[in-house]
Amino acid sequence: MALCTLQAMSRLTGGPGRRFPRTRVRTPGAGGPLFLLAVTALVSAFPAPAHSQQQDGTVAAAPAAPPSTQNHQDDPQATGSVSGTVLDPSGNPLSGAQVKLRRDGQSEELDAVSDDGGRFTFAGVAPGSFQLSTTYSGFTTQSFSGSLHAGEDCVVPQITLAISPEVTAVSVKLTQVEVAEAEIKAEERQFALGFIPNFYVSYVSNAAPLTPRQKFELAWKSTVTPLNFVLTGAFAGIEQARGDYHDYGQGARGYGKRYGAAFGDSVSTTFIGGAILPALFKQDPRYFYKGTGSKKSRVFHALASAVVCRNDNGHLAFDYSGILGSMASGGISTLYYPDRDRGAGLLFEGLGLGVGANAIGNIFEEFIVRKLTPNRALRDPTPRPTPPAK
Repeated sequence: MALCTLQAMSRLTGGPGRRFPRTRVRTPGAGGPLFLLAVTALVSAFPAPAHSQQQDGTVAAAPAAPPSTQNHQDDPQATGSVSGTVLDPSGNPLSGAQVKLRRDGQSEELDAVSDDGGRFTFAGVAPGSFQLSTTYSGFTTQSFSGSLHAGEDCVVPQITLAISPEVTAVSVKLTQVEVAEAEIKAEERQFALGFIPNFYVSYVSNAAPLTPRQKFELAWKSTVTPLNFVLTGAFAGIEQARGDYHDYGQGARGYGKRYGAAFGDSVSTTFIGGAILPALFKQDPRYFYKGTGSKKSRVFHALASAVVCRNDNGHLAFDYSGILGSMASGGISTLYYPDRDRGAGLLFEGLGLGVGANAIGNIFEEFIVRKLTPNRALRDPTPRPTPPAK
């Protein structure tokens, strides 16, 4: 626009509005009738000239035609041209750049493409304000506003296009297995009071279902925690001190048998009821913390969870895995417990005690253990997978 303005200032003043001086013919005075008759006869004998007679008696001649050399710039409707050059950030010409010209108040656009030298030209442009828009793939769009005068050849400043910054949108969509794996990792860091494993509790209400491998992974991590070995040793020592399982005897050998039996119960119960059968029945072995609603509803949820579990499809069902797992573990224990400590009665007695213990444990989980687990996963640590389109 600066070049156009400078050109406008250098134009001659006195534009299209100039007039040429009129030629006036003085009429004769009233010198006599004869003179008037003679003038009248002469006037009637020749064609009337193209002039106008005014009231004061003077005759104005028609305006003289403008000289043939009059500059076409004096025509307010004369068209002009707009041209320029398109460059890249290094100053090299850009060939193939798309340039659009639009005049103020008009929706119609003129199109041009830059040549090998980056040049473009719009010819036959009507005078007035205009806007240029220059685009090229991989570069940001540049705009320019200018004003074109009648008959002007306007050269706009060089148009330098900047490289367009690449914006990459990353959409993180994890699979259901990946979400479950992230949730397990969070659960494996849950320790009540900082040292008691709390792996089999999910504080995520819509937790992803576990795969069979993940169920075995959780069972293994729960089995090999240091606290499990310590508690097993403590229980074996208490049993030996009380003389339980008398046939095991005393001393280190008796303690070893009691320790092995207690550890065997823990392993069989955890893997059969927490991994093998859940994988077969497609059930989730975890307790799902409720945390909302009335105390009565939360107590009912905790008690019911001792015999009701969540299937991998999210529906509730009878906890076949937990109940049958306890029975299977009790059946296996007959292989290493003394004869006097075996039998179907003891098996079902142990099953009932186990269900009751789970119910009490769930109530503790619902109202107490949560407060003692500072590093619990209260919410889903990962983005949810996008469900497949139907």
